[in-house]
Amino acid sequence: MPLILSFLMPFFLLSEALLQWTTPTQHDFGEIKKGDEAQHIFTFKNVSDQPIVLDNVRTECSCTASDWSKTPILPNETGRITVSFDAKQTGYFRKKITVWVRGQRKPEKLSIEGEVY
Repeated sequence: MPLILSFLMPFFLLSEALLQWTTPTQHDFGEIKKGDEAQHIFTFKNVSDQPIVLDNVRTECSCTASDWSKTPILPNETGRITVSFDAKQTGYFRKKITVWVRGQRKPEKLSIEGEVY
């Protein structure tokens, strides 16, 4: 029985993905001047046969904000998540963004990084 479950497990995991990223899930801003705000748009495609909804998009700290598609994204259509970083402190940064998709058990993970000078 465990052999059958280990064989079927990849199929369950594949069927769980409701979206496909059309941009990389990591973005490097490079150098940002202190006091500036940097912004990046992550885009994805609904690869399911039903409309999908982003339930929540959470950032790691108050220096990072997000805005996302709030209406249902129909099959084969694209959605977007805009991430803004407020460069208040100098130095290297790496921030994680967690995306919850209704009906998908595991959240999606995004990240941004850069150097504030």
